[in-house]
Amino acid sequence: MIWNTLGLALREIRRNLMRSFLTILGIVIGVSAVVTMVTLGNGATRAVSDQIASLGSNLLIVRPGQHLGPGRDSAGAANFKQADVDALRTQIPGLVSVVPVVSKSVTLVAQARNWSSSVTGSTNAWFPASKWQIATGRVFSEAEERAGAAVCVIGETVRKELFGSLDPLGQQIRVKQFSCEVIGLLASRGQSTMGNDQDDVVVVPLRTAQRRLMGSVDISTLMLSVEDAATMDAVKEQVTWLLRERRHIGPNDNDDFGVMDTRQIAETMSGTTRVLTGLLGAVAAVSLLVGGIGIMNIMLVSVTERTREIGIRMAIGALEREVLLQFLIEAVALSSLGGIIGILLATLASVGGAVLMHLPYQFDLFINLLSFGFSAAIGVLFGYMPARRAARLDPIEALRHE
Repeated sequence: MIWNTLGLALREIRRNLMRSFLTILGIVIGVSAVVTMVTLGNGATRAVSDQIASLGSNLLIVRPGQHLGPGRDSAGAANFKQADVDALRTQIPGLVSVVPVVSKSVTLVAQARNWSSSVTGSTNAWFPASKWQIATGRVFSEAEERAGAAVCVIGETVRKELFGSLDPLGQQIRVKQFSCEVIGLLASRGQSTMGNDQDDVVVVPLRTAQRRLMGSVDISTLMLSVEDAATMDAVKEQVTWLLRERRHIGPNDNDDFGVMDTRQIAETMSGTTRVLTGLLGAVAAVSLLVGGIGIMNIMLVSVTERTREIGIRMAIGALEREVLLQFLIEAVALSSLGGIIGILLATLASVGGAVLMHLPYQFDLFINLLSFGFSAAIGVLFGYMPARRAARLDPIEALRHE
């Protein structure tokens, strides 16, 4: 009986194909939107985790202010000094390197072209700590670092914008009010998950940046490379206590600096993307309810149109539950069909979106099955009232219906 009822339901759907398509359009849009948002959100979370993991699991980042990231509160927090760097190197066991970093956005000029970029001042230890590779050329010599020589290593974006197809090695770049010689080119990394161009960078020796750009010997960021990732927590605690002592922070006062490892940064950013994914998915799920209301509306219209047919079926012996089942299956078939089409469209949209946004495609079987199940449940929920109305028709009154 169920198969016969299903056949009748599918026949009715085929008989009013355009109306059926418009009826399930809300379900199609809802399912495809939910699946696409969640899939792209999962891809963004994976990309953030992979990008931060590429820095290694043994990196600590120390900055002034009470927390790291955009909008960090650094008001009143003093920058670090070279003495802090030396103290960390000598007093904290288990550190491979302590890398001082300063940075500033400036306008670069070369070959009658100009380009706004970020200039980073640091030591040679910055390259392995940040996992940067040199494509061509070399890094700074010890003499260049000590003297604060006017030399630089540039990223791929800076090369394209200032030199085009020319070989940049040996060329001069004017950085603010001084010129520096290009001695190296960084291997390309492309865009980060947050949309930043990682290749848009110029690296100069720390002393060069301090003297010619910053105008002070302050250090804004410390990158600490830990020898063994298993001792990360212990090293982090030692660094915190040493810096508290050097910055004269009282026992009851909060730190005026932040120490975070790559694992914490990954967890923080991944948590943020997961929350945003959940919110977008919830907003998109509202259209599923709208689609369910559309199904209920059309099924009520269908019951009115087929009142005489229902009366004939009941007059020749069809039971109330059989009529109920026929209309309920028809509603579920409509919503389930919308769910299948929505999942197929979402797969295409997710793959295309992942390619355009440079994200990994993360197929999530759970969200696909959940969306399909929810679409079928919508059919049951919103199809029951029209089906119940059809089943409770009086056969005599239904046969009189014109």
